[in-house]
Parts: sequence; C-alpha cells; structure tokens
Amino acid sequence: MASITKTLRVLADPNRLRILLLLKAEELSVAELQEILSMGQSTISTHLSQLKQAALVEDRRTGKSNLYRLVPRSTEPAPASIEPTAVLKGQDFSRAVKATPAAGLSQPAGNLSALKGRDLSGVGEALGALKGHDFSRAVPAEKTAGALAPEGSLSAPPASPVARDTFLDELLARAQREIPESAHDQAAMRSVVKKRQDKMRTFFDSVAGRLGKDYVPGKSWKSLAEALLRLMPPMVIADLGAGEGSSALLLSQRAVRVIAVDSSAKMIEVGRELAARHGIKNIDFRLGDMEEVPIADGEVNLVFFSQSLHHALHPERALAEAHRILAPGGRIVVLDLVKHRFEEAREMYADEWLGFSEAEFESMLESAGFANVETSVVDKDADAPQFQTLLALGDKPIRN
Repeated sequence: MASITKTLRVLADPNRLRILLLLKAEELSVAELQEILSMGQSTISTHLSQLKQAALVEDRRTGKSNLYRLVPRSTEPAPASIEPTAVLKGQDFSRAVKATPAAGLSQPAGNLSALKGRDLSGVGEALGALKGHDFSRAVPAEKTAGALAPEGSLSAPPASPVARDTFLDELLARAQREIPESAHDQAAMRSVVKKRQDKMRTFFDSVAGRLGKDYVPGKSWKSLAEALLRLMPPMVIADLGAGEGSSALLLSQRAVRVIAVDSSAKMIEVGRELAARHGIKNIDFRLGDMEEVPIADGEVNLVFFSQSLHHALHPERALAEAHRILAPGGRIVVLDLVKHRFEEAREMYADEWLGFSEAEFESMLESAGFANVETSVVDKDADAPQFQTLLALGDKPIRN
C-alpha cells in the first residue's frame, strides 16, 4: 500500500476519482476509458499509472490489451468499533496541515503541497473529517496500538486493509454524488459494456445454424463424451466388436470392468498394448465372435456395439447373445449405420450389411427380448456418400 501522503495526493484529482468510480463498477481498457471520459490515451495511462502506484487499481492482460479494475476488497475481518478516521490516531497533523478557517478546509502545506489550491470540500467527508479533528480522543489507545508508524510519521500505510476499503468506499460514494460528470460517466460505461456484449452476440448470430459445422475452440465430440462418461454409474460393460479398443479405453474410466471382445487376434493384441501403454488395468480383452460371446450369462450391466453390428453374419444372433450376457435390468446401446446404397462399402470396409433401418432395429431388438426400445438418427456425414448414424437402446426386463 502506498503512503498516506501519496494516496491522498492521488485521490485529490477529480478525474482519477471518476476513473475509480468506473473501475469499481466494471473492468475497462484504456481505449474504453478514453471513449467514456473523452480524454487522450496518454492522460488516461498517466492516471492509471498513478492509481496503480497507490495500489488502488490493478490490471490483467487479455488479448492485445489490459483490463483495469479496482483492487479487490480485503477479506480480513473488520476491527470492532473502529471508525474509519481512527486509523489516523497518534499522527501529529499540526506539522502537516496548517489551519486556515477562511478557506473552508485546512490548506495543504509541507509535504502535502501538491494539494494546494484544490477544492476538496466536494470530495467527501472522509477527507473533510480531518479538519479540526482531535485525533487524540478518536478511540482508546489500546484499540489502535501498533496501527501506525511512530507519531509524526506520514509515510505509514493505513493500519488495516479493511479501514482502507471503508475509507475509499465513503470517498467514492460522496464523489459520485458531487462530481457533476459521474452520472454521464456511468451511462457511457454501460454503453461501452453493451458494445462488448453486442460484439459477442453478433459473432454467435453470424454462425447460427452452422455452429456444429465450424471449428469452435475447445469443442469436440471427445470432450463431450468425456463429460457424459462422468454421468455413467460404475458397472461391468461388454464392448462387442471392440476392434483396437478405442471405445473400451474411454468406457474404462468409469467402468468397474470392460470386457472387450473381437474376432481379430491382431486387433486384440493392439488393444492390449494400448491399454498397457496407458496404464489401464480394468479392460479384459477376449478373442471371440459377437455371435458366440465368451462371457457368462448375466455377467454384465451394459452391452455396447459401436459400428460393429453391420459386420456380423447374423445380427439377430449377436443381439440375442447381448441379451444373454446382460444381468436383469441391464441395457444395450448400439451405434450403427442407417441403411444406405453405397455398395463399395462391402469391399472397402468388409461390411456384411449396408446398415439398418429404424424399423429393422426395433424388430430385431424386440425379438431378442429387449423392452423399452428406442431408435433415432443422431448424425449425418457432410461428404458423400453421407453415411448416417443410428442409435438404438433397449432394456433387459427384470423378471419376478
């Protein structure tokens, strides 16, 4: 904290008080303060520099500019029964201020000469309270003992950050009432802040309808999946047609155990290596066919197929196996392709089926014994052949 002398000198300027009033309400840049106060950049910067030196404002970097704000209030508990002026007890003001009754307020002298000629009567009772005050009777000595430097020194900071905050609050409250420009300043500040909001709103208006197609920093399907996984309760999961285990790796973060099944020994080998590399120990990779799953009856709580069912020779058998290995009350989740006509997929991706319609999925799941079946198209590729993704859900009933 700056010395009392420097602080009072900084607060004696009405333009700096105007800046403090603005920064108390909102973080603002130099350019925004220029717009509000109609002052030059160098003048604003000089005022801000002096306010920073007095520890009244602080700044933070944002992009190419700095935003300034009032220094946050202290969290220190307020001392009991101490008036704001009590922190000055013991100071010998007779050597700092020379009383001149005709002036309406003590005239500055000595090391307060920077205030000479300035009318502080409208700045606030916080400064006016110094006039004619007998500080020796402000509060009992024991309540302010050690609060300031030895008697006669004006270089010590206020005894308490709370007292400083209270002093500044009173000063700014009075300044807001008595500085003629303050009402205009606040209105102009609200206009500047609205321009900021309008700039943001204009951006989102411009991308409305294509936000999901354009790049948005920090927004990805992986991050969304990671967030949604946190909502999943711990359970035993079967990932059927797991491939290299990318889905199993994600699911393992919340699962008690993941049983990853694939018919390719090479895929199983790669999956085990990936899990070991990431230190994941709750994935059990098993070689097997999704139509004859190497999992016991009722062993899992969730069965997950991700773009694997269209590789099964008999999808209905794979769904029946899913029903078998699920515990009562368990759930099946299937992501697969909506029926399409891209025949090249049979050669390019070893697809056995060219996707499924929603009606086909509903029929197969219900035939396998699942209840509460739901299906919906959840995605569509922008590029040809514009594959679409189908999501299907179902529950294994709890039997009495």
